Amino acid sequence: MTGDDASTTTVGVAVARPGWRTALARRSVRVRESLPAIAQIVVAATAAYCFAHFVLGHSVPLLAATVTVSSLGLVRDARPWRVAETVAGMLVGILIAELVLLIAGAGWWQIAVAMTVTLIAARFLSPQPGFALAAVVQSLIALVLVSGVPFLRLVDGAVGGVAALIVTALIPRTLRRTELRDADELFDALDVAMNTIVRALRRGDRARAERGLERARSLQTYVDAWSGSLESGQEVARISPFLRRQRTELQRHARVREALDLATRNLRVVARRAAYLCADGQARPVPADLLAELARGAALVRDSLDDISLEPAARSAVVAVIRRLDPAALLPGGGVGELNLVAAMRPLAVDLLVAAGMPSAEARALLPRI
Repeated sequence: MTGDDASTTTVGVAVARPGWRTALARRSVRVRESLPAIAQIVVAATAAYCFAHFVLGHSVPLLAATVTVSSLGLVRDARPWRVAETVAGMLVGILIAELVLLIAGAGWWQIAVAMTVTLIAARFLSPQPGFALAAVVQSLIALVLVSGVPFLRLVDGAVGGVAALIVTALIPRTLRRTELRDADELFDALDVAMNTIVRALRRGDRARAERGLERARSLQTYVDAWSGSLESGQEVARISPFLRRQRTELQRHARVREALDLATRNLRVVARRAAYLCADGQARPVPADLLAELARGAALVRDSLDDISLEPAARSAVVAVIRRLDPAALLPGGGVGELNLVAAMRPLAVDLLVAAGMPSAEARALLPRI
């Protein structure tokens, strides 16, 4: 083999591509997760069309179906107020189209006028771009589907909006397992971040500590995802007769989520101080052990989301740590940086205790005075 041949063979870099099984599995998961939304859309759009056609006698109630489909969509977060807001936007567009048809008739310049007025009105009424887009699309449909009966399309749109709101309550989209999955993803990421910092402290590994800091900083994404699915579930549970029994449980999860939000913020403080300390390459076994115990307490908090009877065990695990969080007692003669690191774990421990069901004031009272 010549030198040129050899160089040619070493230039390319093999890039692994996901196999067809992985792609098929990912697409199957996407379809499975969309099934509640698909059921909502199909049932609501069909019901709205049938009501407008067979009960109200409208020959082609297209807007009854399109308003329903557009207001529900395939997004996971279909909160009642968001559905109602989208419906309102579309009805505004249809109303403006009806008025333009009534006053000026149908034509290309009437379409331009209706679109302009609709977009201006929609931007005035709502800061959401989707509101304006929904309004102008339905306005266009109403202008193209000219009917001899004034405001007939507005009635169809109202039927579709009502159907969308009813099906939001009767066929809940945000199921409990969706919210719990988002919670699990947050706790998984929290566990990885905490244990990365623990290993860095035990070895005095600055590079690992920096990775732990990066992972701690990325936790907000998981907090936001859980917040979205949890708030969506709470709002649907308020109007759904099938989710009333979940209201108390969702309130408890909201308390855990709020405490975890604070805990992730305080973990970032711990991670920054750990990264600074590890710069000298010295092992810090005492703060490492403390943080490892707090990580085990966080794991028990996670388990308590499914089984509330585990909350006492989670509280006991964190209490066993929080009572010892006196930096001077744990590290007599320790350096300022190490003492500050232990001190930074105090609010983190309080947050975990609150997540485990202890009132904030009571949790803070357990901290040793320093």
